[in-house]
Amino acid sequence: MMAALFSLNTLVVIGIVVTAIIAVVSDKILSSVIALGITGAFVALEFIILHAPDVAISEAAVGAVLSTALFVIAVRKTTKKEDEEK
Repeated sequence: MMAALFSLNTLVVIGIVVTAIIAVVSDKILSSVIALGITGAFVALEFIILHAPDVAISEAAVGAVLSTALFVIAVRKTTKKEDEEK
């Protein structure tokens, strides 16, 4: 049982690291925002594994959903202005 939990924990941490690197390295802003939202979802999953459901719910609501939605709205509004200026 502990080996399965350890391997699941390792996979989630690898997912956090990989999606965070994708968020930093990606050339497109929207791809970076989506990768950042996936990173927040992985972090919320890690909190569930660590038996902290209250923190996991907060992270899922703020880190994965709210901040991603705000960033997507900001990217959409700023790219429209750039397209109109050209």
